[in-house]
Amino acid sequence: MPEILLHYIWQKRLWSGLPQYTTAGEAIEIISTGQYNTNAGPDFCNAHIRIGKQEWIGNIEIHIHASDWYKHQHHTNPAYDNTILHVVCVADKDINNTKGEKIPQCELQYPHHQDYMSEWLKYAQQVQSPSYHIECSNQLQNDTTLITYGWKRALLLKRLECKFKSIEQLLSITQNSWSHAFYISLAHNFGFHTNGIPFETLAMQTPLSCLLKHRDNLFQVTAILLGQSGLLNEQTAIDKEHKALWMEYEFLRRKFSLTPMNVTIWKKSRMRPQNAPEIRIRQFARLIHQSEFLFSDLMQAKNIDTMVRILQTPITKNNEQFSSPPTLGRKSIDILLINTIIPYQYAYNKAQHKTDNEVDILNLIEQIPAEDNSIIRQWKMLGQSIQSAADTQALLHLFQNYCQPHQCYNCQVGYQIFAQRQLTLF
Repeated sequence: MPEILLHYIWQKRLWSGLPQYTTAGEAIEIISTGQYNTNAGPDFCNAHIRIGKQEWIGNIEIHIHASDWYKHQHHTNPAYDNTILHVVCVADKDINNTKGEKIPQCELQYPHHQDYMSEWLKYAQQVQSPSYHIECSNQLQNDTTLITYGWKRALLLKRLECKFKSIEQLLSITQNSWSHAFYISLAHNFGFHTNGIPFETLAMQTPLSCLLKHRDNLFQVTAILLGQSGLLNEQTAIDKEHKALWMEYEFLRRKFSLTPMNVTIWKKSRMRPQNAPEIRIRQFARLIHQSEFLFSDLMQAKNIDTMVRILQTPITKNNEQFSSPPTLGRKSIDILLINTIIPYQYAYNKAQHKTDNEVDILNLIEQIPAEDNSIIRQWKMLGQSIQSAADTQALLHLFQNYCQPHQCYNCQVGYQIFAQRQLTLF
């Protein structure tokens, strides 16, 4: 059995209601299978499960045989220490992480009917392949107008509504503090997908109030964030600058009773130097330092140029004379606008019952250049006209919430295709 098939069964929850248990006999409830990880590290990140009465959030690693854990040297790699469940076909060996802690294992139960397995393998290979296409691709190539302007506009609003709900959840965690919730969301998106979860963890473990008390001193803000990230420690502080940052962090850590995060959750492989975690953290520190009223300024901004000026913090000389990271590029700023600034403007106005600003916010998204990723390139191959981020956000929502889960009956395109087929039958 190919491991890719086991990944697919886990991701799509294809165990058909069969109960799952650990090899120790404890019941497992899979609340969320997590996010599929295409980078180095565990197969699924940020999964949410319950083993017995205990809830766990962390990583899932999948192998055919449990002993593969040792063949792949995961027991020596700290990146796998946060594995909360090892999913296997055959649990031929108990496994431990680098700390010697035993990791729960599950021999995944699923239907073993050969027809099911062959069909699932076909879909699994399509999902893993760059040529994986949209179900109704043939119809869309013949008629590009099936995705109407009105449907894309509705999809864009649905995407903003989903982000609004996520913001509401953050507000409940931050005692309804908009600036604190915004700080966490902005941090998440500074991770630019690869390090989104580590950046969010950094913000959750570093109170905004601590940073604001030292906002006037870029050196101290940088020391706090780098120290809290775990990337700056006694072992990595080998040059003059990092030693000074480390000493400053140690002083501030004791002052605020801070606890640094686990450094192993940061991902560094297969990334450009400007996207390295330390560079992004330094850029984030500079933004906090140079923007006294960051949240309110961005919420009051009425055009994209103003937002870009706020986020594109210029390099300024500082008394500490330590290295300064490059300014954020326009593409990075556009990602922050799409995923943080615009959704917060939408949510903030909605919370204040300013629904008349909805059209203005949608028009703002139309001023942001279109995104470029594998999903958007698929839509372009199908002849879709993509002019701005309004188009790409709508089509991303369509793919992720209708195409991938095969919700064709709930999609306007699928409805039109099914209606046309019914007409041809009569």
